[in-house]
Amino acid sequence: MMAAKLDYHWHLRKIMADRGLFSTTDLIPLLDKRGITLSSSQVYRLVVERPERLSLKILMALLDILNCTMDDLIEPTAAAGAGTATRTRKAVGAEAGVGDLRPKRARIRGFERP
Repeated sequence: MMAAKLDYHWHLRKIMADRGLFSTTDLIPLLDKRGITLSSSQVYRLVVERPERLSLKILMALLDILNCTMDDLIEPTAAAGAGTATRTRKAVGAEAGVGDLRPKRARIRGFERP
């Protein structure tokens, strides 16, 4: 059985808007108060893009600043295409239960070799 591939939705921008924070730069002083120094471009990417890697210190600071939980910020989802069978090419006769049987060469009738 193949394990399901997981993905996630990043809701930082929505939660910020719900809390009245509409500019990415609004986070800079709030993070700084918690000992995290990020450039404006780093904060912009954190808000606008979905982070692939995120330090736990930054995550904990965001949860504190926004007074939310990880469930609010990160929503797990099934990856696109997860659960669907992957198509692979199999050799003729490679079906389950066939074992060591191999296909026979086709014979062309009515053809004489020179």
